[in-house]
Amino acid sequence: MSTNKVIHALYNDDDILMDAVKKVKGAHHHIEEVYTPFPVHGLDQAMGLAPTRLAITAFLYGITGTAVAVWLTWYTMIADWPQDIGGKPNFSWATNMPAFVPILFELTVFFAAHLMVITFYMRSRIWPFKEAENPDPRTTDDHFLMEIPVHDNEEELKALLETTGAVEINVVDKH
Repeated sequence: MSTNKVIHALYNDDDILMDAVKKVKGAHHHIEEVYTPFPVHGLDQAMGLAPTRLAITAFLYGITGTAVAVWLTWYTMIADWPQDIGGKPNFSWATNMPAFVPILFELTVFFAAHLMVITFYMRSRIWPFKEAENPDPRTTDDHFLMEIPVHDNEEELKALLETTGAVEINVVDKH
C-alpha cells in the first residue's frame, strides 16, 4: 500500500480559512479536501468545485415516481379492477384523475426522496459501516482543516500556509 504526504493546515476561524483557500488556490496549489465543523458558505466556489447535479437527478426521480403512479392508478383502478361507484361506471383514467392526485403526489415525493438519499450516499461513498475519514477530531468541534498534497514542494507550501493564519501545520502520511 502506498502512502502519500499531505499537509494539514488547521484554522480556528471560517473567515481566515476562506482567505487561506483563496490564497492557496491563487498560488496554483491543489487543495485535496477541507474539513469543517459546519457548512461554510462559498467554500465550494472558493475551492473551484463544480456545481452539484443532484437537483437534476431529483427531478428525474420525481418524474419516474409520477410515471409509476400513473401506471399504478391506471392498472389498479381502470384495467385490473374497474370500479362501478354508485351505478356510474367510469372507466377513463383522465376522468378519474382528480381522485388520483394524492397518489400521484405521494409517489412522486417518495421516489424523489428515497432515490436521492441512495444517490447521495453512493456519490459521497458513504457506505454502511464505513469508517470515518476525519483526519483530526477537532474539525468536528471548532477547527477547520485544509488538506494539500505534497509533491516535492513541502517547504514552499509550509511557508505559504504560515502566511495564511494557520494555527497549526502538520505534514502527515496519508494511507
